[in-house]
Amino acid sequence: MRVIAGQYKGRRLYPVRDRRVRPATDRVKETIFNVLATRLDLSGAAVLDLFAGTGSLGIEALSRGARRAVFVEIARSAVQIIERNLQALSAKSCSAVVQMDAMKYIREAGEQFDLVFADPPYAFESTHQLPALIYERHLASSRGFLLIEHRDTVSFPRSTAYRVSLTKKFAGTVVTFFQSATST
Repeated sequence: MRVIAGQYKGRRLYPVRDRRVRPATDRVKETIFNVLATRLDLSGAAVLDLFAGTGSLGIEALSRGARRAVFVEIARSAVQIIERNLQALSAKSCSAVVQMDAMKYIREAGEQFDLVFADPPYAFESTHQLPALIYERHLASSRGFLLIEHRDTVSFPRSTAYRVSLTKKFAGTVVTFFQSATST
C-alpha cells in the first residue's frame, strides 16, 4: 500500500495487521482521486476519513494538497498505525487522529468538511444510514463530497438532503459519491 500522487507520492504506508481492516486498494484509490480531480479542488480542503483503518484515503488527500485531515477509527491498533504513518510522512501537524466509534463522531462533531470518506467494514449494518446522518449533521459542506466504499449489496434510501452524483464499481466493491441536494 502506497501513496499514489502528490508530495508523498510513492511512499509506502504501514499496514494494519488486523484482518477486519480492509484498506482501499490502489486501483480504487486512483479511481476515486481521478474522479475528484475534475470535481473538487483539494488545495486547502478539510478532509474527514471515517472508519480510517490505515488512513490511506485521508493521507492521499493530504498528499494532493488538502489543508487538514481528521482520521476517525475505533480500533486502537489501527489508530497506532495511522499515527505511525502520519509521523513517517511528517504530516502530524496538519492532521488529527480520533479514537472513537464513527457513528458517535458523526453525532458529536461540530466541524464541516469539504471531503468525507467513509469506508466501513462490510459487516457494518448501518452503512445505508451514513449519508442521511452526515448531511443532517452538516458534516459535508454544500459544495463538498461524501464518498462511501461499500459492498455491492448496499443501497441508500432517497433523501431531500443529498443526491448520488456518481457510482464506481469494482468487482464486489462500490464507491458511491454523494453531494448535498443543494449543490450545483
